[in-house]
Amino acid sequence: MDQAKQEEDYGYGHYPARNTAKPKMSLLRESLGTKNHKCQFMLTLAIETSPYAQLLLSAMKSSGCEVFRDRHFSCEDCDGTVSGGFDAASSQIVLCQNNIHQQSHMNRVVTHELIHAFDHCRAHVDWFNNFRHLACSEIRAANLSGDCAFRTELSRFNFGLKEHQQECVRSRALRSIQAVRKISHEEAQKIVDEVFPSCFNDHAPFGRIPHGKKDAKFAYREFVKRDRYYASL
Repeated sequence: MDQAKQEEDYGYGHYPARNTAKPKMSLLRESLGTKNHKCQFMLTLAIETSPYAQLLLSAMKSSGCEVFRDRHFSCEDCDGTVSGGFDAASSQIVLCQNNIHQQSHMNRVVTHELIHAFDHCRAHVDWFNNFRHLACSEIRAANLSGDCAFRTELSRFNFGLKEHQQECVRSRALRSIQAVRKISHEEAQKIVDEVFPSCFNDHAPFGRIPHGKKDAKFAYREFVKRDRYYASL
């Protein structure tokens, strides 16, 4: 194994609770804490009321990858640079309970990470060795989760640019890749550019880019109709 591989931590440094050597009693104390209770409550609201999350959960179940709340979600403390993550090794979504404070933020994080989980289910993504696979899923997650929606971007004081959705998606995908891999900005940019056209236009399972809850609700209703139709055949 070369030196770069030995030093690569695949982003796990952002999630200290992913350290298996951590004492179980410490994890128990965390599970009883206020932050954890708040995170669990917001997670419940997200998976029960967000049409984005409901569509993705339904699509994964239909694809044979049913998601179980207690098994596939974990509220944990993270460093200050991330809000969540998808741990491909355990097929688990990490929600950063110390960095998510609003329900709208929780909804976006859950949706973003569920898109990674959906890609993991349907496309057998090689997260650890293929940068193009990683880039494609990051592009899709930024594009379809609401990360680049007008209201979200307005709250960041980013708005009014031509092709703003595309530029926002590119920027967020680049940051996400560099947050979890030791790769130069130039190399990451090249990879994103190579896969961007096909991955930006891959809108599964939404059918099109959902620009708000109304679009997501429509996509969810259409998915349920199709699913029931095929189940009746």
